[in-house]
Amino acid sequence: MRFYLAILALLSLATPALAQTEDSYALARAIVADIGKIVTPNGVQETFEATLGGARQIVNVRGADQDNPILIFVHGGPGAVEMPFAWAFQRPWEDVFTVVQYDQRGAGRSYPLNDPATLAPTMTVERYRDDAIELIELLKKRYDKRKVVLMGHSWGSIVGLSVAAERPDLLYAYVGVGQGIDFREGEKAGMAWTRAKALAAGNAEAVAAIDALAPYPQGEFTIAKADGWRKYAIPYGSLIYNKPDLKYYFQTPRLSPEYTAADVQAWGKGSAFSVTTLWPRLADVSFKSVHKMDVPIVFLLGRHDYTVPSPVAAQWFGQVEAPSKKLVWLEHSAHMPMVEEPGHFFAALLRDVLPLTKETK
Repeated sequence: MRFYLAILALLSLATPALAQTEDSYALARAIVADIGKIVTPNGVQETFEATLGGARQIVNVRGADQDNPILIFVHGGPGAVEMPFAWAFQRPWEDVFTVVQYDQRGAGRSYPLNDPATLAPTMTVERYRDDAIELIELLKKRYDKRKVVLMGHSWGSIVGLSVAAERPDLLYAYVGVGQGIDFREGEKAGMAWTRAKALAAGNAEAVAAIDALAPYPQGEFTIAKADGWRKYAIPYGSLIYNKPDLKYYFQTPRLSPEYTAADVQAWGKGSAFSVTTLWPRLADVSFKSVHKMDVPIVFLLGRHDYTVPSPVAAQWFGQVEAPSKKLVWLEHSAHMPMVEEPGHFFAALLRDVLPLTKETK
């Protein structure tokens, strides 16, 4: 759920100027592609189109050994695809998991494959949940697997936790990163944190702007209001800890072997479309009434995450029952721990997630 700066950055990248200069990145992209190429005899590296819930969606699969368990990454946003960023952090995962990234309906490379007017009415939490379930079934059959690990990040954690609640039989484990629990409560906590930071910094403009959003997050639930406080939160480190200037982070896709200039343009349009369409429908989404899960759960939370405030997720985690559960704090991270602390993040996958796949084959 990284909205304001992310959308502006995406739209700034998706310009004719980028298309005209895109070739200047060709050599760098070729180097990245060569470094990341899967060359092991039983490896897999493929991108294909799947129709999920009637919507065409792009799926990317990478792994050094197809006998490894599948880990599906459900990206955030809505519309904030992770496929063009994955080259910067995912490669170590691919030695122990077969890693799947997919661009959700209305997002990234999937956006131009479907008519937005037809797609818009289908964009509900339930439909995204069922898309993910269809994808799991497809991948199980395609790679002859019994279960998968599902990892949801940010908005994707709402989708992922919904899948885990609905179809625990499909999963070895559910992994929540930047986990959302209750939209209104999360917005309230994030706004309060940002206001306190602004007040301490003497930023009267930010304090006044946040106060002017009232009664939000009650009442009307719009992306404009969500952006209204996040544009002040991000410079205080709510998205990436101690890194208020994210210019170069949002240029990561320029070096992605998976995304062309045209794909980046589609990404910008799809991000704006997805978040504008879906956000008002999320106001009352909450897992606070869920007290028991029937699948092992692991939360990897940034200690400084106030984009989707980690204290809200930690509180829910503390009271929920599950066959097993583990909460890992990434002490020097905010909302993007796989980018901010890639070593600690990968260590947690090895220590706390991978063993959960060894129970059954």
